[in-house]
Amino acid sequence: MRDLIVIGGGLVGLATAWRYLAAHPRRDVLVLERADAVCRGQSGRNSGVVHSGLYYAPGSRKARLCRAGGAALEALCREASLPFARRGKLVVAIEEADLPRLAELERRGAANGVATQRLAGDELQRHEPHVRGRAALWVPETAVCDFGAVGEHLAARLADGGGAVRCGAAVRAVDPTPAGARVVLDGEELAARRVVACAGLEADRLARARDLRVVPFRGEYRRLVAPHDACVRGLVYPVPDPALPFLGVHFTRRVDDVVEVGPNAVLAWRRTPDGGAADALATLTWAGTWKLARRYLLRAGGEYLRARSDELYAAAARRMLPALETSWLAPAPSGTRAQVVGRDGALVDDFAFERRGAVLHVLNAPSPAATSALAIADELVAELDAR
Repeated sequence: MRDLIVIGGGLVGLATAWRYLAAHPRRDVLVLERADAVCRGQSGRNSGVVHSGLYYAPGSRKARLCRAGGAALEALCREASLPFARRGKLVVAIEEADLPRLAELERRGAANGVATQRLAGDELQRHEPHVRGRAALWVPETAVCDFGAVGEHLAARLADGGGAVRCGAAVRAVDPTPAGARVVLDGEELAARRVVACAGLEADRLARARDLRVVPFRGEYRRLVAPHDACVRGLVYPVPDPALPFLGVHFTRRVDDVVEVGPNAVLAWRRTPDGGAADALATLTWAGTWKLARRYLLRAGGEYLRARSDELYAAAARRMLPALETSWLAPAPSGTRAQVVGRDGALVDDFAFERRGAVLHVLNAPSPAATSALAIADELVAELDAR
């Protein structure tokens, strides 16, 4: 019987296994990942932003763990010589109606310990000469890194400590037992004293959640082609709609100096590349999906149209970068995000964990989970030890 099995080789799963083994040397720790390598899902298919904690409700898990996780992540990257750069971010109020929301973000930032500077329209151009807006918040500590490289480093550190990562291992079920837990794979069962399920897009299925469902959203990016990528120095975001967990089409100068534009957010019919009709059926038969769709019907329609039109995509980006032309955009990778939706159609915004016997489920870990991974891991390890 193993001491700990972690289901999911994304950043949260790898960090949890590593932190647990660091606290309990010589214990038998195994990470099971369904893909052929670690961080092939949400953890490795994003723009690499290390969030400051600006957006999140004060006192929430997101606010607390983003701040702690970002500091720990920066320290790890510096220690291991992994790519990391503080670019700074502008959050731009494009219209007059955005100004009250910008003021609320400034208040949240102060409550969360995030340093910001309010800029008038002409002042923001000192940071981003080609960007236009009524006002902006400058967030100097926002950074970028290579989360894929961080994941590979965590896997190597885990192996150095005596742990193991097994890829190509799709977990079909996990159940508490009197002695711990049983993990069911194709044609095989494993036993463990403790299990942490960090299954991302499969989280609701492994937890057999009754009142929550993972609804997958695909985020599609474009990138600015040279020499027009010089028009963006760092990160430029619009003021987000507080009713949605998505931040709108924005610009990100990644750690490799590629400038990404996006992402949008459209409903995805498959959770994973090998997902099929069962994934679509799970989404379409969930009452929360239809209640969510009715609430955001116009917004969803706009996202679908933009996904299919470079002209509309460019028009959205042009609101902050007026000089942008459609020809400046080129295709870039996309990713699928696990968004948990309640039966009532409400989006679950904060990180959500649930314990069932010896099994600890991470039910909801959307952005900023990558930034927060090390701090989430510390909280999960503390929960394992407390029980």
